[in-house]
This record gives sequence, structure tokens and C-alpha cells, in this order.
Amino acid sequence: MTEQGGAQDEGWWTDASGRRWKKRPAHETGVMGRCPRCGEGHIFRGFLTVRDHCEVCGLDYSFADPADGPAVFVQLFACVPGVIFILMLEILARPPLWVHIVVGVPVLILTTVLPLRPIKGWLVAAQFTTRAQEAGTSALWAKLHDEGRVNAGRTGSPTPRD
Repeated sequence: MTEQGGAQDEGWWTDASGRRWKKRPAHETGVMGRCPRCGEGHIFRGFLTVRDHCEVCGLDYSFADPADGPAVFVQLFACVPGVIFILMLEILARPPLWVHIVVGVPVLILTTVLPLRPIKGWLVAAQFTTRAQEAGTSALWAKLHDEGRVNAGRTGSPTPRD
């Protein structure tokens, strides 16, 4: 998963075994639920459950923690238009209650449930491509991105030698 040096390798992900995959933006892989490294495997097992690893390239998804991000994006960008639609329906047409139920419930379900998976996939892929991490998780990221190889063989704290 580390990036190999050199200008010709900037567009490729390379894992510890030397396999390479073309880098793809998070909005291409994540929205479609595809692995952010290889673009072929799947992120999800079921509707919103993140897999343990990619079945194609073996990427460990333990770094993935979108938390409440998908729900926040859905509330801000999807629910608001749905609620505005229902309110405008009431203001302009004054329909009976059954029309609100028949029209409003499907609108709210479609604008809240359907975008959750693409948004969660995008956030997981963005975490990988930008190497985003929470405070205190640098050891996990070093392991996932194979940055620990550089310091292999060193023990204790780094001190200058005379």
C-alpha cells in the first residue's frame, strides 16, 4: 500500500508484496462500493456493513471508520429537500392526510436510505486515498501503509550516534 518513489509511480498503489494498482479517486470507487485500492473488490458485505478485507487485493478495511458521516451528509443534503417538498405540498395544495402519507413517506425513505451506501463508500475510500486518521491511530496507519519497514531493525528511541 505504500507509494513507491519516483514520478512514474505516483499514480499507483503498491503493497508489501509488490503488486500494483492504478490509483483511482474516492468518488469513482467508493460511490460504487468498490475497493479504494484495486477498484475491483467490494467494500460492503450487505447494505452498510464494511467487509474485513477486499476479496481481490486483500486490503484490510480496519482503517475504515466513517462513523456518523454518512448520516450527517444525508440529513444535510437529502432530508432537507425531502422535507421542503412535503412542506411545499402542504402549503400549495393542502392535501388530506392520506396524501401526505402516500407521497411523503416514500419521498423521505428514498432521500434518506438510498444515499447512505454511496456516501459511506465514498467516505471509506476517501479515508484510504487521503490516509486520514484519528488521533492515536498512527501505528495502525503505519502498519496498513507499510511505513514501518523504514524503521525495521531499530530498537528504542532514535538517538544520534557519535
